[in-house]
Amino acid sequence: MSNVIETLLKDGPVITDGAWGTELDNRGLGPGEMPDLWNLSHPDQVESVAQAYVNAGSKVVLTNTFRASRLALGKLLEGKPEEFVRDINVAGVKISKRAAGDKALVFASIGPSGKLLLTKQVTEEQLADSFEEQANALAEGGADALVVETMIDLVEAKIAIGAAKRTGLPVVGSVVFDSGKNKDRTMMGVTPEQAVAELEDCGADIIGANCGIGIENYIPICERYAQTTDLPIWIKANAGMPELVGVEVRYNTTPQEFASHLKTLIAAGASFIGGCCGTSPLFITELVNELR
Repeated sequence: MSNVIETLLKDGPVITDGAWGTELDNRGLGPGEMPDLWNLSHPDQVESVAQAYVNAGSKVVLTNTFRASRLALGKLLEGKPEEFVRDINVAGVKISKRAAGDKALVFASIGPSGKLLLTKQVTEEQLADSFEEQANALAEGGADALVVETMIDLVEAKIAIGAAKRTGLPVVGSVVFDSGKNKDRTMMGVTPEQAVAELEDCGADIIGANCGIGIENYIPICERYAQTTDLPIWIKANAGMPELVGVEVRYNTTPQEFASHLKTLIAAGASFIGGCCGTSPLFITELVNELR
């Protein structure tokens, strides 16, 4: 285990941050606008999100770089200088580092490419090049660790983790469970046990699951993780299952309800706990209070 992770865990479970997209929406991000570009155009607004989570008690905050790989940015790169991808990622880390100060560490976010290997929209070589470019920029920015998150394809996840590991930083490998009768499969049909085996095999330092389902649904998945690995476990659940009301997606779990599952999730084996879609700094405040 890396020194960074050991230091974080020496006093027990660690509270991470919550959702970023909705927080940026609340600050004026327009429909269809790419959040990652705000690292360059609206850095103060991005920093205010990270700062809100630090103020709420997060000991780990992420970065606004979830879709900041060359493949995910796609056509938005047309006409931009060659360094544009690097600049977005470096800025994203520096923004979160300013907010974190000496109160939190920054785990930089690497999300999926948005392209499917299965349908040959992208090759493994293209994925490797794209993730390596992003990981190197995040490391250059000063990230304390990298989080490969919200992955639905284990092959893509392993390619991204491999690129992240080559930076020398600790790496979280996190996949989405939202399918199957019991919501305990990835969209590709992967079980928690299979995910652990593959993520461990490619060198992940922390095994994670995020997005897709609510915190109560992640308790049995976390238990299955803990039965299969000795590595720390990272869980960032949604604020319940999404509900479509008109054209608006709503999450109905309250911060208090979310935090009420914390002790059970820790007992199931979770070491890092935060929130994903539908959560906010209020959720983190409740988690911190519950942990105390």
